[in-house]
Amino acid sequence: MLDAQLMTRGELRRGGLANENDPTSDKANFILARTRLSVGYDKSDWLQMRVTAQHNGVWGQEGKGNFNLYEAWAGVRARWGGFAKFGRQSLSYDDERIIGKNDWSMAAFSHDCLKLGWEGHGHKVHAIGAFNQNAANINGGTTYLNGAQAYKSWLTLWYHYELPFTSTFKKDKNGGLLGISLIAMDTGMQSILDIEKPKTEHQQLLGGFLRFTPKNWLVEGSYYHQFGHNEDKIKINAWMASALARYSPIKQLHLTTGFDYLSGDKYFAVPRQGGLGLVRHDVIRGFNPIYGSHHRFYGMMDFFYVSTYYGGFTPGLQNLYFRVGGEPLKGLHIDGSYHYLATATKLADMGMTLGHEFELNITYRIIKEVNVAFGYSVMNGSSNMERLKRSAVDRNLRWAWLSLTVSPRIFSIKW
Repeated sequence: MLDAQLMTRGELRRGGLANENDPTSDKANFILARTRLSVGYDKSDWLQMRVTAQHNGVWGQEGKGNFNLYEAWAGVRARWGGFAKFGRQSLSYDDERIIGKNDWSMAAFSHDCLKLGWEGHGHKVHAIGAFNQNAANINGGTTYLNGAQAYKSWLTLWYHYELPFTSTFKKDKNGGLLGISLIAMDTGMQSILDIEKPKTEHQQLLGGFLRFTPKNWLVEGSYYHQFGHNEDKIKINAWMASALARYSPIKQLHLTTGFDYLSGDKYFAVPRQGGLGLVRHDVIRGFNPIYGSHHRFYGMMDFFYVSTYYGGFTPGLQNLYFRVGGEPLKGLHIDGSYHYLATATKLADMGMTLGHEFELNITYRIIKEVNVAFGYSVMNGSSNMERLKRSAVDRNLRWAWLSLTVSPRIFSIKW
């Protein structure tokens, strides 16, 4: 089969990320584009393969954007449920909070890895392994810096159990009545504090995810804990928890509320503009969901876990949100959200409130292969947001976008 995708998104930004050379200029208008062409084979009972070439960039960009292989993998599957998949591949687990495709980004996430697993009778077990290097040579062959991935090595074990529906409950797109996932992860990060003898520092993550879908309800919850050491050999002790509840009184209406808590670094100090603020951290307490689809969770304006805070550390995040969504017409989805955002750490001589974000998203599927989407967000930021993010004095930040996605299957053959 031969698939194509053309996604184009225009954005109008006003405020939020100040220009260091001109702090009074805090506006940007641009058009992003992503093109993918995929060749795949999956008609065999046991063999699958896919290669996807991707180009992404900004209209008019010098150098004409970035071209790379987004996917290049082959997989085999046995009748008894075992499988193996190796090569460059996108990964998506649970709600994508920890491991996700991050498809909103034009580049998106993919990993060079080997995935082994077994699935059957409501159980799924996946094991993922990766090892990255800059080049295939003996000079620097054990050091990995500034590569395509954020990590040098990666080992992950994921287990999922799905309790099936009974006649009492109505099945929906979420799968079984009760889904439980457990994950264990080890990530090796390159440390060059000792240039003569560079070392790989390891950090770990343990946690779980739960989804419960009785009748018209969807309830989700998760907890993850990070420990080990970062690339600067600083000890890590961080955690996050989330909870979500959605009620659908009718098929066309969804009411959602939820809360996210991501721990932050203690003794977090932010100097006034032009001042110096130096704090030594003996323990990293700021949770870092580095492989997740951040855009889906912490406000669509991406102030958190996409752009960094002053000094590189994080005061954490509290995100209380309410959402109303519906499908008044076939193919048309309208979604409105409110986020109350605050730090998890009490800041020196500052409050905890960061701001209030309001979002409107409208998506319309014109035909199966074509959809158009529009979004508008407003952030009423506090003085804390201005100081933490070095944003413009005007804290009423706005962002609008309009996108068109065309994803046809150009060619398919059976034999």
